[in-house]
Amino acid sequence: MGAFIGRKQELHALESLYNKEGFQMMVLYGRRRVGKSTLLQKFIEGKKTVFYTAVRSSSQRNLKLMGDYALEALAPDMKGTHFSSYEHFFHWIGEKAEPERIVFIIDEFPYLVEQDKSLLSILQKHIDLEWLAGRMFLILSGSSISFMEDEVLSGKSPLFGRRTSQLKLKAFDYMDAAKFVPNYSAEEKAIVYGVTGGIAKYLAMFDDTASLDDNLKQLFFMNTGYLYEEPNNLLTQEFKNVPLYNAIIEAVAAGRSKIATISDLTHMDPTKVSHAASNLVATGILRKDYAITDENNKRKVQYVLSDSMFRFWYQFVSDGVGMIDFGRGTMYYDNVVKGRLSSYMGNVFEDMCRHYTMLLGTSGRLKCLTTKVGRWWGNNPAKREETDIDVVGIDSIDKQAVIGECKFKNELLDKAIFEQLKERRMLLDKKYTVVQYLLFSKTGFSEWLLQNAEKESIQLVSLQDMYRN
Repeated sequence: MGAFIGRKQELHALESLYNKEGFQMMVLYGRRRVGKSTLLQKFIEGKKTVFYTAVRSSSQRNLKLMGDYALEALAPDMKGTHFSSYEHFFHWIGEKAEPERIVFIIDEFPYLVEQDKSLLSILQKHIDLEWLAGRMFLILSGSSISFMEDEVLSGKSPLFGRRTSQLKLKAFDYMDAAKFVPNYSAEEKAIVYGVTGGIAKYLAMFDDTASLDDNLKQLFFMNTGYLYEEPNNLLTQEFKNVPLYNAIIEAVAAGRSKIATISDLTHMDPTKVSHAASNLVATGILRKDYAITDENNKRKVQYVLSDSMFRFWYQFVSDGVGMIDFGRGTMYYDNVVKGRLSSYMGNVFEDMCRHYTMLLGTSGRLKCLTTKVGRWWGNNPAKREETDIDVVGIDSIDKQAVIGECKFKNELLDKAIFEQLKERRMLLDKKYTVVQYLLFSKTGFSEWLLQNAEKESIQLVSLQDMYRN
């Protein structure tokens, strides 16, 4: 295992809970490959721990394996002891945790419960009647976000009210993602983030002693590459009707952003599409975007691919499957993909710029406190056309805003882009006053912008600037 990267806040949260007296229970969840197990492995270093990862097998098989792990960790002299039931096992481990702090982790907890739904009630009983008096630190971890939220955290769960903390582990932001490839340039770091979405498992597969092109070819464009079949693997683990979900993702990747247009393209009933889209949102593959300052307008809701590994795969790999399986993936990448990377990075760069704006605005480096950052889109009545603003940061207290434009192109950002942005300030809700402009550029800025930035209240931000903070 390589060096442990990032997750300082998450580790601090776990350590703080560990250091509290009495029984503690954390619910940890997040999408597959995001790094839950790695975080837990780091946390338990030097601690007395039973770490069991549930398997998709029978309830009795899981009980046997869990018991074996616990005996090895806590009572090796009792090796070979058979636990007749989960009640028997939970009572035994509860006694072990009465005099000393023991960390008891059940990873992939949904696998355990799908074989025996009564486990939720059994756990609740042992927590209430036995464990609360001891020093156990119970951690339930799972990759099925909908299960963890509905069956463990919700008010209808037998375990409701027992947890003392919960943590939804998210993908790395673009700055922490860059720590996996420190030898790369800022542009290469951004592209690595753009094709992995900040997912720990994927980031760890990049070797920055090799070229970015070689990494992309080996991971995505060879049929032996780890990420070549990853979207299908993830969908198979999450859903039964994979073709349905695949069709919806393809439609969104093709630019269809509303239930009606997705339904038209896929020839599926809108109700069915809406239900499936909600499930894809729950797993973090899709997200619903709202036009900032106009969130209550239900017509201004767009479905977009939130997971940029999926976005990259469906934009490029999907069309190249024939050539990749024929052994010509390298040729396909060189001729079809490489020249379009900057264009692909447009949306990713906008997401990075919004993150950076929030960072600046909450640390006193903008002319207003940004309490919320997003994107705006809608009709421009003066030009009678649809338009958008890439970055909008609003101060909901003082009713001020900053707006920005992002360009991930091999050309200097010039005066015309600023004039266009300045003109669009009138499109925001009239209750917000624009106090500053932000221009983000991969390549740099024209002489006019450099000379007039201060006078025009423009903050110029290069890609290199975004990696210095």
